[in-house]
Parts: sequence; structure tokens; C-alpha cells
Amino acid sequence: MTRSAAPGPAALSPRLPSPLQEVADDRFTRRGLRLLLKRDDLIHPKLIGNKWRKLAPNLRAAAGRTVVTFGGAYSNHLRATAAAGRLLGLPTVGVVRGQELAERPLNPSLARCAADGMRLHFTDRSTYRRKAEPETLAALLRAAGAEDAHVVPEGGSNVLAVRGCRALGEELGEHADVVALACGTGGTLAGLAAGLAPGRRVLGVPVLRGGFLAADIEALQERAFGARRGTWSLDERFHFGGYARVPAELDAFAEDFAARHGVPVERLYVAKLLYGLVALAAEDAFPRGTTIAAIITGTPFPPTV
Repeated sequence: MTRSAAPGPAALSPRLPSPLQEVADDRFTRRGLRLLLKRDDLIHPKLIGNKWRKLAPNLRAAAGRTVVTFGGAYSNHLRATAAAGRLLGLPTVGVVRGQELAERPLNPSLARCAADGMRLHFTDRSTYRRKAEPETLAALLRAAGAEDAHVVPEGGSNVLAVRGCRALGEELGEHADVVALACGTGGTLAGLAAGLAPGRRVLGVPVLRGGFLAADIEALQERAFGARRGTWSLDERFHFGGYARVPAELDAFAEDFAARHGVPVERLYVAKLLYGLVALAAEDAFPRGTTIAAIITGTPFPPTV
């Protein structure tokens, strides 16, 4: 008996290209700068922003098979994969970092994954760190009962995802001189930079500490395109202590930006990006006349606006 083909991501009617919204913000306008928001958060209500762009090609490649992916207890990527599975009728398995979590009540993020039908498999942190090693990965898939699954890496950044994100740069065309985005695993930046028009540059704001991301992005571009592509750089100063760190100062900034412009500000990525851009504008890091496009890659969870 052959497996019936699952519907592809296009059946979910994504809003593409995503809207480009100009906002009047005196922190930019008084320095002769224009700020545009690339509203990837409006692509789809459940598969939001760069999660759509990275997951869609992987969902097509899965061709109805179980999708296995990885993440921490508050992973946006796990939630997006679980939602995609529910919407498209694909089985999903989330390998979650932290065996100790198996004995605790699910937090709201993991509970959302489970409600969307994702089977959660918890593993110890030492094993999780070695998940890219072939033997460890094979053991994890056996333990999760998903040996024939389509595997998507943590954060969704693989060759398929990077090539999928190239469309983001193509959509922006020549609308902006500088395109800025928050970065976790670097896949979105790797694809965006490859698709951007000549003479434009990408600025990445890493949300994790460590200084490792530039090498990871170069490696992703090498695998996806054969060489480094586009003009891009990173500013490592705005991670606020690391992933999932949202101090009061950042939370207050996000609330203020949302009140000024009516745009919900996701805290783990988007708030750090926008805070960084305001700080860079205050430092006169951009010449007068520069148009900056900020990629809004997600919405708050749970919704706050």
C-alpha cells in the first residue's frame, strides 16, 4: 500500500511576498534614516517569518515522512514544526534538550508542541551536544522510533533552508541599503545575503553569546552555494547575556516600540534586533540617507499585543 501524498506548504496559502512597512521613528528620522519593517511575521499565523522560509523546503523534501527536529524547552522552531505537522498532516518528533524536563510539567511552549501532535523525546544535554555526530543521531532516531524520518537540524538551518531564505533577499530587491535581522543559527542570514541585490548589505545581530556565528554562516553558504555570498557582517553586542535572556531594560524597550508603532515585538530575537538598530543609529553608524529594513521574524509567545 502506497502512502498518500501529504499536501505541500503552498496549500496553506502563505502571504508572499511579505509586506514592507515604513515606520516614522524619530530615533531614526532625526539622523536622516528611513526604517522599514519587513513583516515576515505576517506570512502565516502559525508558520511565522523565517520559520516558514526555512521549513517550507524541508516539508516538501519530507514527502509525507515523519519530520524529526531538535530544540530547547522554549524553541520557536519546535513550535513551528509542530504546527506545520498538524496543518499538513505530517507526524513530527521533537528531540528536546534536557532529560530532566521529562519529569516536569510541560511549559507553555512544549505544551503547544504536544497539543499540535508533536511527539516529544527528551535527551540528556551531553548527548544533545553530540546530535550532529552520525552515530549519536542514529541512536537518537532509534530511541525516538523515527529511523526513517526526514531530519531537520536545530533552528532549521540546513542547505534546503538556506536556499529557501534566498527569496527573502530577492523580495527586498533595492528597497533598502542595509537589511538587518536577529540571528540564532545563521541560516536566514546565509540565504538572505545570497539573494540581496548588489550594493546592499546585511547586518546580523546574534542573540547567543560565543562569537562562533560568522564561521557557521560561512559554512552554510559554502554548502548551499559553493562559496561565501553577499556582503554581510555581525554585531555581537546586543545578545543581552544570551538566548532567552530578556532583562527589564529590553522588555521595556519592546513595550515602547510596540506602543509607538502597533507592531508586536517578539522578545528573544526581534527586540534585540530593534534595540541594536536604535543603538547603532545613536552612534551614527549609518550615513544620512540610508534606508534600513529590519526583518520581523516572529511574534511574541504567548501573544502579548
